[in-house]
Amino acid sequence: MAYLLNCVYLLLLVALAPWFVAQSLLRGKYREGFAAKFLGLVPRRTSNRRCVWFHAVSVGEVNLLGPLVEQIGERHAGWECVVSTTTMTGYALARTRYPDLCVFYCPLDFSWSVRNAIRRVRPDVLVLAELELWPNLVRAAGEIGAKVAIVNGRLSDRSFRGYRRIRPIVARLLTRVDLIAAQNEEYAERFLALGAAEESVRVTGSIKFDNAATDRDNPKTKRLRELAGISATDIVFLAGSTQHPEESLALAAFAKLAPDWPNLRLILVPRHPDRFDEVAALLDASGICWQRRSSLGGPAADPQARALLVDTVGELGAWWGTAHIAVVGGSLSRRGGQNMIEPAAYGAAVAFGPNTWNFRDVVAALLAADAAKVVRNGEEMAEFVRWVLASPDAAAAMGARAQRLVRGQLGATERTIDALATVMDCDRAAPEESGRYAA
Repeated sequence: MAYLLNCVYLLLLVALAPWFVAQSLLRGKYREGFAAKFLGLVPRRTSNRRCVWFHAVSVGEVNLLGPLVEQIGERHAGWECVVSTTTMTGYALARTRYPDLCVFYCPLDFSWSVRNAIRRVRPDVLVLAELELWPNLVRAAGEIGAKVAIVNGRLSDRSFRGYRRIRPIVARLLTRVDLIAAQNEEYAERFLALGAAEESVRVTGSIKFDNAATDRDNPKTKRLRELAGISATDIVFLAGSTQHPEESLALAAFAKLAPDWPNLRLILVPRHPDRFDEVAALLDASGICWQRRSSLGGPAADPQARALLVDTVGELGAWWGTAHIAVVGGSLSRRGGQNMIEPAAYGAAVAFGPNTWNFRDVVAALLAADAAKVVRNGEEMAEFVRWVLASPDAAAAMGARAQRLVRGQLGATERTIDALATVMDCDRAAPEESGRYAA
């Protein structure tokens, strides 16, 4: 099987080579971590402490792991944590977020690279965030006796349909996974339908709720608010984790409403750093006075600017705390939506597009509680912003409902740590409940 997978991966690399080369030359992607990715030459762990290897694909998963890494350090001080990631932006954030941990690029799923990496790291537990099921990596971990866990596990409709077509292969892989901590009952049932062992699956909830801040006066948000010169009378319209064409739609909505609402401010936070200059060009063409986040606090800062382009990575969670009106990106494109929990936790008036299958359960809960709105195009986005401006009490009530919903979902991190304790073979007792449910 490993030989066959290696051949498939190599064929895919050859087929996609022109695209990878273009992305590397034009956007600077895929240039870093060659030795780690292709040869498994990750940093060699020298200590004899027991080890948890956390793998997070990109920025979202790196942030997601924060509470788990923190609690592992508090509860199991004798253990060592290391963090791997796949993308350049994820790696940069992980180095910043976990400065005391070993951070490296995860090897590609070639048998030789993952075996080299496993031998160098020597993990006791391999923890994969959400659904990073790489067969050779999972097999290599098992070969040295390491346990394998999936945390915050989810299976979207699309992923489930795809995996079901190759169920015999997926089933063999899932039987090698010792723990699947699923976000909800529906995802748990899907893992079971694909062949996961009943005793390995638990419903622990979504850690993303636990990771969301609810205090708008937290130090990071307070500092950003002061840097940007946002006053108590300003109304902030923030479009975050945006992709093309969502920045254009938000900019058009702002331009339409700004003349009648002089205290309206616009903040744009593109999802991908390689689009910062593209969005800057849109702002230049709009004629609106704007500035970059990177200029704040320096001589280039413009106190007259009414629009801000956040051209930094890893700050969106804190910027959401400045927002009164929040439009969550990736939902008017084909991305499948980005994390709407963070603005909801701050009590902002939240809207997103119709394409939110990545967060289907969260969206369903928000809409059922009348705690968010769906906007299907630029006209509906502008109308939503206008409604918030014209009906501040109703918008505040909607935001309060969203915040209550998030607070009611807290506790997933605690349940996940309890579940991980069962595969870490530590002194902490496992949950008392039987079956796959953790309290």
